[in-house]
Amino acid sequence: MNDNSYLKGRGAQRNTNNKFSAYSNEFRDDFLEFCHLEGEIADDNKTQYIPIFPRTIVNKVTSPDVGMNYSMNMYQGCEHGCIYCYARNAHEFWGYSAGLDFERKILVKQDAPALLEAKLKSKSWKAETIVMSGNTDCYQPAERKFELTRKCLEVFLKYRHPVGIITKNALILRDLDILKELSAHNLIGVNISITSLSEETRRMVEPRTTTIKKRLEAIGVLSAAGIPVNAMLAPIVPGINSHEILKLAKAVSDQGAVSMAFTLVRLNGAIGEIFTDWIRKALPDRADKVLHQISECHGGSLNDSRYGIRKKGQGKIASQIHDMFGLAKRMYFKDKKFPILNTGLYEAYRDGQLKLF
Repeated sequence: MNDNSYLKGRGAQRNTNNKFSAYSNEFRDDFLEFCHLEGEIADDNKTQYIPIFPRTIVNKVTSPDVGMNYSMNMYQGCEHGCIYCYARNAHEFWGYSAGLDFERKILVKQDAPALLEAKLKSKSWKAETIVMSGNTDCYQPAERKFELTRKCLEVFLKYRHPVGIITKNALILRDLDILKELSAHNLIGVNISITSLSEETRRMVEPRTTTIKKRLEAIGVLSAAGIPVNAMLAPIVPGINSHEILKLAKAVSDQGAVSMAFTLVRLNGAIGEIFTDWIRKALPDRADKVLHQISECHGGSLNDSRYGIRKKGQGKIASQIHDMFGLAKRMYFKDKKFPILNTGLYEAYRDGQLKLF
């Protein structure tokens, strides 16, 4: 793999240096030539699952503009490989790169269900929606193997505790039985992320995600089962999917979504370097235009870290996107509203079973 080759099936095209590490690595031409002559593979591009054992699983979210107060992540890193993903930076805290390592070294919290149950049994805990996942996708490919998300949903049902889900994977339908039981008590809300109606765009930007067709079908099946779905049109990337807002809104509304939201792309930390490298290889003819438009939305930079502004952007292009989204909402989501989840049952089930007195 040289600097100009395109690595299919992955988002990031290389590993960026970890800002917390004193060391860096690169594929030198002499090393690649040696591997070629020896018939060896310099990089097998395989995914690794690495078990980790944290002491807690539920995280307090302190950022005021995220829209959740508590989150939990069964997996760190995500094989979906979305090129824009803000969670990439978190992989550096574990000693890995935000680039290819984020997609290929998946950290698995195998004790997640037990840690969640311990939290819900805590006498100090007050019921409040916990979102799976605030960082990486709880239904990414690793979930097929480990089933940690399903096991955690069983814990939420046992304690009658409200839970939110954010995903872009139709694997969520595997757990429809549990989701229906949670929904019967108004304990579940689902956020399905859908970024484009173009499979070509989806394969480039989100290479290992569920197809657009399957995602729309998932919204339809969940909605038909009475499970409220919010469609996340996120992120909107000027010059890549910004022209699709109206069509996206209609598509998710037609499938039964009760609300929708969006964020404007921002390329914070190492993601700016990763995205820039990717787009110059994947879309060289559009690279400068897209990067310029993203920068125009963030005061001349690829990123703006100010709360309340960082996800919305500023300037003419950002205003046009907001206007288009407002129009889409009026056209397709008038009088629709995402429900507030039920926190009133938990106290009676704090011990894992219904209290009679």
